[in-house]
Amino acid sequence: MIIDLHCHTNCSDNSYSIEDVLKIAHKQHVEKLAITDHDTTLGLEQALALGEKMGIDIIPGIEISAYDYKRNRRAHILGLFVTPGHPALEALCRPMREERHNASRLMTRKLIQAGYHISWEQVSRLAENGTGVYKQHIMHALILNGYADSIYGPLYKKLFFRGDRQTLPGLAFIPVHYLDAIDAIHAIRRAGGVPILAHPGQFDNFSAVPEFVEAGLEGIEVFHPLHDAADEKKAIQLAEQFHISQTGGSDFHGYYTDTDSVPGSRSIDRDRFALLEEKREQIGKSSRS
Repeated sequence: MIIDLHCHTNCSDNSYSIEDVLKIAHKQHVEKLAITDHDTTLGLEQALALGEKMGIDIIPGIEISAYDYKRNRRAHILGLFVTPGHPALEALCRPMREERHNASRLMTRKLIQAGYHISWEQVSRLAENGTGVYKQHIMHALILNGYADSIYGPLYKKLFFRGDRQTLPGLAFIPVHYLDAIDAIHAIRRAGGVPILAHPGQFDNFSAVPEFVEAGLEGIEVFHPLHDAADEKKAIQLAEQFHISQTGGSDFHGYYTDTDSVPGSRSIDRDRFALLEEKREQIGKSSRS
């Protein structure tokens, strides 16, 4: 059985529609697929209905673009089995979506002022089925207009690099205030979901696991396109130490990706999924009591 617990659609930053993502997943023989768009549950009802028709068990999810303010690094939190449209998720994520969209408008304006021949109308059309414009949509417009040949190439870093102690931020970079990871964990639980620390190897979130578990974290993503064997080993050790679920998924973004992953390219086994379902049931019982 192929179980992919991390996948996006064009409701956030995937170039493919929900229907197209499910068609690809079906072709890849995926039997269980979590739709985990960034900071939104838009489209989950449609995904559930299409999944039923196509024989794919859709797990309603979300990926919250959060931040670990104690350690000063990003920390994405997946929510699996969430209730679509739950007020706790909307209250937390709506301001984030709006801020990201407005930042993208300002970034586009900066690029136009710098001489790049793109328009906000063109960028917006590329994101018209989602919850707002992402940097990937801006890069897509730049590619269409001949400025680059890939999303995450040298131009992306030149324009959007966040900056560090050695290098200044990119030409068009606009900072966005990310959500607190602890708040994300709490909101997911209130929405009936299982909070999972996404791709901890990408942002080096391993040291935060004890604190996140204390806040209600119930799982850690082990299998991910950006994880190497060492990352997987660390994640498994932490999962066993704190008795939390081990998950995995393709983190599919279609054209807007820097990996070659497709739905089902990262999967977990039945036993790991069974433990995840136990966590879901425990959260459901605690919310009803």
